[in-house]
Amino acid sequence: MISTLQNALLRIVDLGGPVVLLLGAISVLVFAVVLYKLWQFSTSGVGRHKALQDAVAAWDNGDHCGARRHLGQSRSYLRPVITMALDGQTDAARLDAEAETRFAKLESGFRLLDSVAQLAPLLGLFGTVLGMISAFQALQEAGTQVDPSILAGGIWVALLTTAVGLAVAMPTALVLSWFEARMDADRVLAQRALRTILAPDGNKSVQAAETAAQSIHA
Repeated sequence: MISTLQNALLRIVDLGGPVVLLLGAISVLVFAVVLYKLWQFSTSGVGRHKALQDAVAAWDNGDHCGARRHLGQSRSYLRPVITMALDGQTDAARLDAEAETRFAKLESGFRLLDSVAQLAPLLGLFGTVLGMISAFQALQEAGTQVDPSILAGGIWVALLTTAVGLAVAMPTALVLSWFEARMDADRVLAQRALRTILAPDGNKSVQAAETAAQSIHA
C-alpha cells in the first residue's frame, strides 16, 4: 500500500516537474500548520466560553460572588482579561489591548495560510505555462512528422500543475475561513463581555432605585 502510494507520488512529480514538487512541499507545510492551529485552538478553549459567559451574566445582574465562582471554572484563554476587568481595571483601551494580544497569538499562521491560498493557483498556472512551452517545443522538433498525441500528452501533463495548485489552494482557503470565523466570534464575545463588566445593568438598576428613593423622600 505504502509502496504503491510512493510510486504514484513519484510519477506525479516526474510528470509535473519541480512545480508539483514545490506544491507538494507547501501542502505538507500547510497540513502541519493546520494541525498545530487545531491543537492550539483546542488547548486555548477557542469557542468554549460557557463558564465565562455565565460569569459575565452574573456580574451584569449584580451577583459578584457568583461571577467569580463561574470565572474560576472557566478554561478560556480570555479568563485573565475578564479577571482584570472584575478586579477593577476600568481602562477599556488597556483591556482591549490585552484581549488583542491573545487574539494575535491565536491568529499567528493565518497570513501563511492566506498566502498559500492565493499563490498556489498561480504556481500551478506557472507550471502549466512551462509545460505548454515544452509541449510546443516538442511539436516544433517533430517537424513535418507531427503526432497529435505529442501535443495532447504535453497539454494534459501541463494542466496537471494547475490541478495540483487548485487542490492545495481550495482546502487551505476553506480551513482559513473557518479559523477566521471562530476568531471573529470570540472577538465579538470578548468586546461584549468587557463592555458589560464595565457598565453592568445591575449597577444601573441600583442607581435607578436610589434616584427613585431620593425623589420620593424629596
